[in-house]
Amino acid sequence: MKADVTHIDIATLVPALPRGVRLRFDESRQQWFLLGPERVFEPDEIALEILKRVDGQRSVETIAQELATAFEADRHEIAGDVMAFLRGLADQRMVDL
Repeated sequence: MKADVTHIDIATLVPALPRGVRLRFDESRQQWFLLGPERVFEPDEIALEILKRVDGQRSVETIAQELATAFEADRHEIAGDVMAFLRGLADQRMVDL
């Protein structure tokens, strides 16, 4: 059973790409890919904006604030979307939370 993530938890969560997972731009295809062991994801524009900020130093709250500022959107709504996206990747072992 997973615990629900609260706003306090979000402030402390610092996502990072685990060993063996990397975000790379393929010059020949002009496309970004999230590469992992035996897995390849093609992130859309929104996912890419989140993944570019997953550096092992920024918290989920910081990422959400940066995105809310960049896209002039509600920070709380963005934080929920970011957390849901990162949880999905964490379930597939593509992001460490």
